[in-house]
Amino acid sequence: MNVAWWRRPALHDARFWLMAVAWLLCLIALMRPALTRERPRVEALIVVDITTSMMVRDMAGRSDAVSRLAAVKTQLAQALADMPCGSRVGLGVFSERRSFLLLSPVEVCANFAPLAGTLSALDWRMAWEGDSRLAAGLDDAIGLAEGVGSGIVFITDGHEAPPLPLGQEPSAAAAPPRRGLVVGVGAATPSPIPRFDADGREAGFLAATEVVQENRSGPPPPGMESRPGWNARNAPFGSEAASGDEHRSSLHEAYLQALADRRGLRYARLAGSDALLAEIESATASRRVPARIELAPMLALAALGLLVAIALWPFALRWLPHAVFRAIAATRRASRYAATPPLIHNDNRRTT
Repeated sequence: MNVAWWRRPALHDARFWLMAVAWLLCLIALMRPALTRERPRVEALIVVDITTSMMVRDMAGRSDAVSRLAAVKTQLAQALADMPCGSRVGLGVFSERRSFLLLSPVEVCANFAPLAGTLSALDWRMAWEGDSRLAAGLDDAIGLAEGVGSGIVFITDGHEAPPLPLGQEPSAAAAPPRRGLVVGVGAATPSPIPRFDADGREAGFLAATEVVQENRSGPPPPGMESRPGWNARNAPFGSEAASGDEHRSSLHEAYLQALADRRGLRYARLAGSDALLAEIESATASRRVPARIELAPMLALAALGLLVAIALWPFALRWLPHAVFRAIAATRRASRYAATPPLIHNDNRRTT
């Protein structure tokens, strides 16, 4: 005797319907559904500082501290992947006093592989000099960006090498705004700068005597007369060797803020790929374009969750009733205990 299809036992099993919904979600995911919303289109030339101070390991990684350059590469790669199609991004590097163009701005979706590959290959060994004159490098980067019709994103820790001449720090006088952003990288606490041998292998850290601690070029600033051994002609900076902390590096945030203000740029601190992308979009976006949001990953994840529920179904049927019964019993005991008035001990009992 044939049983009607709606009376078959399988149709009354919840696992059958869970499996059916999982298959339906998979089929819909294969059709690649998506939502569309408008997002800012980025047009930027991103220049990354590759000087030695960017190898200081003071940035949080997955399990241990990583170098500033490694953190920039990781977060910038994620920001590139999250940019809407239609955005145009170029890459460059900074060393000594110049910024060098590696890739002219290209569309991120069609050229993601070369962009990501070039970004992952950035290394301190690409630097052509050991100096780091940030003000000149930032001006050069701005010129490169204007030449290709993009905004500038300059990523650095703000460490000048050699240090600026005494009394020549930039003022905070603001310039007319332009499309661009200065991103600061590093911790506020100074950390030692790695030393590298002739083969490019790390060999300890720089000592105080291995770096220039004070820039004595140009005329001395006021107040040098109080230094030991000062002589207006022969020792205008004093006779003692300069001391300082230039062999250690930290984020020079106030200096970078002043540099950005003098050039009409915005300043932000590196604080994750999402925040970085939001700052880049706000500082360099030219107009808003439709962006596609793929729904297939979310549908596939939901289907996987249903399959896991099917696999755990026998265990749920075996243990869930007991767990519910124990929870109900515990609730009843707690309610009875709460309803019972506390015993009052009478210590003033009369004795005979």
